[in-house]
Amino acid sequence: MDHDNEANRLSARATRYARLGVNAGAFAARVGVNRLRGVNREADAKALASALGSMKGPLMKVAQMLTTIPDAVPADFAAELTRLQSQAPPMGAAFVRRRMQAELGPTWRERFAEFDFKPAAAASLGQVHRAVSLDGERLACKLQYPDMASAVETDLSNLDLLFSLHRRAGGAIDTREIAREIRERVREELDYEHEAKIARLYRVMLADRPFVRVPQIEESLSTRRLLTMQWLDGERLVAFETAPQQARDAIAVGLFDAWWRPFLRYGVIHGDPHLGNYTVAASGEGAKRNVEGVNLFDYGCVRVFPPRFVLGVVELYRALKANDNGRVAHAYEMWGFGKLTPGTTEAMTIWARFMCGPILDDRVRTAADGVKPSEYGRREIGQVMRALRAEGGGLLAPREFVFLERATIGLGSAFLRLGARLNFHRVYEDAIAGFNEEALSSRQAGALEAVGLPTAGASVVRRASAG
Repeated sequence: MDHDNEANRLSARATRYARLGVNAGAFAARVGVNRLRGVNREADAKALASALGSMKGPLMKVAQMLTTIPDAVPADFAAELTRLQSQAPPMGAAFVRRRMQAELGPTWRERFAEFDFKPAAAASLGQVHRAVSLDGERLACKLQYPDMASAVETDLSNLDLLFSLHRRAGGAIDTREIAREIRERVREELDYEHEAKIARLYRVMLADRPFVRVPQIEESLSTRRLLTMQWLDGERLVAFETAPQQARDAIAVGLFDAWWRPFLRYGVIHGDPHLGNYTVAASGEGAKRNVEGVNLFDYGCVRVFPPRFVLGVVELYRALKANDNGRVAHAYEMWGFGKLTPGTTEAMTIWARFMCGPILDDRVRTAADGVKPSEYGRREIGQVMRALRAEGGGLLAPREFVFLERATIGLGSAFLRLGARLNFHRVYEDAIAGFNEEALSSRQAGALEAVGLPTAGASVVRRASAG
């Protein structure tokens, strides 16, 4: 009976994937007709959610990425995408047995003291099971869903639908490079052996930050489609929204260290600051709540940047602090933005000053600094998009921009939820103390080599020079 149920589940999942192409094509045709008839976009947005809403992880991950990138897709479409929920059922016990045997061989069960066949959590491409090693260590086993490679390719082949809709709507940003970046990173997430190397890389990069906890990988129980790691106890961030201020501030510093120190010192960023990708280890109750660390999970969506790009990010911060418009424009070129007009540069700087606001302000403050979280950034993004469209639109965003923006917005959202009060300027200045491109290049190369990963390259291609 269990076998029949699994077959039905997999058949249903395959049917959804096969139907996506038909739904996408029909939806694109509908949008075209509705535009001609003057039908409002709200109906189109809801139809998009209906066409895509029953998919398992891959497309949902892409949708989540798009909703954090300003103007990557029309705002009403983005609002509907944020409501999408994965509806595909989890793998049952019988199928988990077969998948584990495929990864570790027929005697796989003998390699664990305990293994819970009921999933403890769902990841975007697989599900997580609790286990205990023969040595008594508690483990988390992330087992990839079947046929994810073909599912990812199906989803990515339809990614152009979302971007074509954006182009039809007269988008202010040209998303061609963004699409290429998302394709590469999502494909990369299928390889759990690569993710294991990234997890080891984070242990290297955060060795001097014990407050941020990175799980140890169990190499002998991991494969390309199975990732077994140390189980870390913790609670979700939402459980600390009413904790004492000191506890919330400590969590915020830990999150900064987890995301921005690896970027600023090694040119590496965790591109998925989703609430499910970290937990908080704490003890005590109420006013005596003691935060002991931040647990960082899921290393599939990680970006290694050329040192030159990181230099451009720090240069932009310094240029904004000095109010030097010439240096600001040069920093954008270092990022890979090309053919910038004075109007385009001015528009981008509105957004840059907003995003860098907390780290430019040398005082203790919240990230929003009195602005309601629901209104945070709305005025600025509106100004930016209007200004870019006035310049003709179609600003080509470099691919490196995608995960930097996603991490910035994701972490900013976490700071807002926590109501953290910090001198963000001092925290940032501490992270870039002694910063220079040569030192970063050396640290990055050494860390990547230590875990068997290729280097990121010497520099970003300057499209301004090419154009």
